[in-house]
Amino acid sequence: MVLKLDIEEAAQGFAAIGSEARLQVLRAIVRAGDAGLSVGDIQTRTDMPASTLAHHLRFLASAGLIDQEKTGRTVINRAAYRHLEALAGYILKECCADEARGEAAA
Repeated sequence: MVLKLDIEEAAQGFAAIGSEARLQVLRAIVRAGDAGLSVGDIQTRTDMPASTLAHHLRFLASAGLIDQEKTGRTVINRAAYRHLEALAGYILKECCADEARGEAAA
């Protein structure tokens, strides 16, 4: 099932990855795959102070781009792949539509 985003959800997702730091964090989490990463592992990979990292993780989670699961005292962060794919699809779904109709770009 394909996740469909409305313009508000898409804007929130793009805003969440609109900073270099958050994009760095998200890429580290995506690279980890389904196993995800603990906050400490992300901190090690990004060399980001804990308080700054916590802020960015909250932002990414509130936009639905990552899922967080608490296991004991550890929080595992995983990429929300369906949401990320929907975000990429949102921007690409009308690729070249005007070109196909022979219309000039506005």
